[in-house]
Amino acid sequence: MVNSAARKLEKELIEIVEVPKDDINWSSVSLSNVLNKGKRLEASVFDVESKHIRDVLKNGKYPLVQLDGKDGLIEESFYPGRFKRIYCEKQDGIAFYLPSQMTDIYPEPTKWISKLTNVSIDDLKLKNNTLLLTRSGTIGNVTIVSKTLENKVFSDDVIRTSFKNEEDLGYVYAFLKSEYGSNILKTNSYGSVITHIEPEHFKEMLIPDAPYSLKKKIHDLIIQSYNNRDESNRLIDEATKILIDELELPSIEELKKEAFSYSKDINSFSTKLSNLNGRLEGNYHLPLVEVIEKHSSKKASLIKLNSEDIVEKIILAGVFKRNYVQKGHGYPFLGGKEITQLCPETDKYLSKITHKKRYDKELKVKENWILVTDRGTIGKTVLVPKQMDGMAVSQNVLKIVPKMYSGYLYCFLNSEYGQLLIKRQSYGSVVNMIDDICMGNIKIPMLSNKDKLNEIDNMVLESNKLKYIAYKKEQEAINIMNKEVLGL
Repeated sequence: MVNSAARKLEKELIEIVEVPKDDINWSSVSLSNVLNKGKRLEASVFDVESKHIRDVLKNGKYPLVQLDGKDGLIEESFYPGRFKRIYCEKQDGIAFYLPSQMTDIYPEPTKWISKLTNVSIDDLKLKNNTLLLTRSGTIGNVTIVSKTLENKVFSDDVIRTSFKNEEDLGYVYAFLKSEYGSNILKTNSYGSVITHIEPEHFKEMLIPDAPYSLKKKIHDLIIQSYNNRDESNRLIDEATKILIDELELPSIEELKKEAFSYSKDINSFSTKLSNLNGRLEGNYHLPLVEVIEKHSSKKASLIKLNSEDIVEKIILAGVFKRNYVQKGHGYPFLGGKEITQLCPETDKYLSKITHKKRYDKELKVKENWILVTDRGTIGKTVLVPKQMDGMAVSQNVLKIVPKMYSGYLYCFLNSEYGQLLIKRQSYGSVVNMIDDICMGNIKIPMLSNKDKLNEIDNMVLESNKLKYIAYKKEQEAINIMNKEVLGL
């Protein structure tokens, strides 16, 4: 009775009230929608922007097509069943990636699951040319499986989606990366925010059905972007291999055996009073570090990172109260999580009026600077690509300003050997951190063979250029999506 009365009321002539559009965000909501939403009257239940976007798409240039369903674009969309994870040490398990790493340019595993885990590992491995979406936590993050992610083992929190037609892969990816697509993905048909995405949600999601030629154009640009990312990662791998071979470094497991060869029952070791350096933590004096430095010094000279010969300065920004403003009115502000992404996405912008001095002194980053996360997850290392030049980066990230060999320095710090040396310098109890002084004390092995040193440096810098090319390709595809498909 109530619903029928609502439908009748909606057909009646209703007085239209003029609302000042420039001053507030507003929207009208039908009475039937209010009833369908459990008679909720909070504005947050009815997303104004989502309603506007759906109206724009409905009246857009191209007809809408169902993303999933009998006549939809999707061939298959699923996620593996939930399972209890058995974590283990690296040497005993399989590299296991988390959904938060999905959008990293080059994700590195931080966990390993045992082969005894009651799950089909093959079902967890990613298949090439598949669209991935995070379904819980930070929902709606999207990426494509290329060589970098192929056969990697991800959790059940990632939805795997394949398409009937090849060109729809890049096309749908570009749509979901656009502002309109991202909003539609995260809201249901009534406009309220979804806190958990299931493959079934795609059946109610409509997107513009552009002509084949336009879809193919967008798809090709996205695939080119991912090919450049793969080549960038390949160059990093090759440069790291050359570095390790030139230093003649054994594997970490072999170095551990050498470091603790005298310890049979427990990992115990002694250190000289003269080597304390004011540090009493056990991790600072691990024999493994000494063994790495001993092997590195055979083919290289060890130079502290804070040496004026190679580094201009290491910046540790101070803690400050942030004054955020709207997009377009402030400096894009990145945290440690965003710096590993190809297209760093942030909804935080620092006021140019309030923070200009701090931005110029300790927050702004430039191309080919080296960033290292200094607390929480210690040692996440990034060589700043061109697309991040000029952005503001959190005080939780150290900024290393090289004088020379920025690619080479990054290559060593990013290697598993460099990571051990970084973590060795960390301190703290509840929350570990590393400061500029400790970071500067890390010893970098500068190869005696200058030709190889330059080769590694150039290879890494070329890798960084490819990241920028990949970024430009993706932005071009999204711009075409916005202008030629969405009509923005």
